[in-house]
Amino acid sequence: MDTPRLAGITTLLLDADGTLFPSEEPAFVASAVVTEEFARDFGLTGDFSPENLRRTTTGKNFRSTAQDLLAQHGTVLDAGQLQTWVDREKAEVTAYLGQVLKPEPDVVKALTLLSRNYRLAVVSSSALTRLAACITAGGLDELLPPAVRFSAEDSLPVPTSKPDPAVYQLALDRLGIESNQAIALEDSVSGTGSAVAAGIITAGIVQFVPADERADRKSRLREAGAAWVTDSWEHFARDVSPHTAATVTP
Repeated sequence: MDTPRLAGITTLLLDADGTLFPSEEPAFVASAVVTEEFARDFGLTGDFSPENLRRTTTGKNFRSTAQDLLAQHGTVLDAGQLQTWVDREKAEVTAYLGQVLKPEPDVVKALTLLSRNYRLAVVSSSALTRLAACITAGGLDELLPPAVRFSAEDSLPVPTSKPDPAVYQLALDRLGIESNQAIALEDSVSGTGSAVAAGIITAGIVQFVPADERADRKSRLREAGAAWVTDSWEHFARDVSPHTAATVTP
């Protein structure tokens, strides 16, 4: 694959969970506790273990997952009841991630280098409180302040989740840029679909994907529309550096 087209690119739109930090596995440990209780209360059946939730719902927020489970079982829940569960899951996962995540030196280094040439922003399905806890734990507050964080759960008039492109469209609007002025970076299929649907050139990254899943994830990210897939933040920073002519390989 050819070098990414950098002419006119001013902004990097970065997914959070699984992209900026290895939060997917610990998040699902905490989320599974709430999901299992949610399922019991409403008579829902299925495999709600942390590992199965990670494999089947990565890229979605709890609201979307809960709505999908309810729809599959023909169960109706009013908005207030659903919000109670969303708030509980958000609080428990946020607290847990704030305890277990630590700065990733290679991410901090890459973002510091990238910030010299691009504006950086976060575009996520996760709630803003969860993003804040993770970004602080990851040592990224100065590079990704609150003003450039966009949440499909909290920033939109009506909460949604990737692969809906609404959160990317909102980010473009708030940042005052067109889709051809940005590159998105995503680790999930649903996130890639969201960015691509918004008309944004999208790169996949698999640095925090379990090693035995990386080959399959790379293939699925390309199928979802990723222009290229990179193995690490170091490689991504090299790929989009305006001072190099690195070749992006499939």
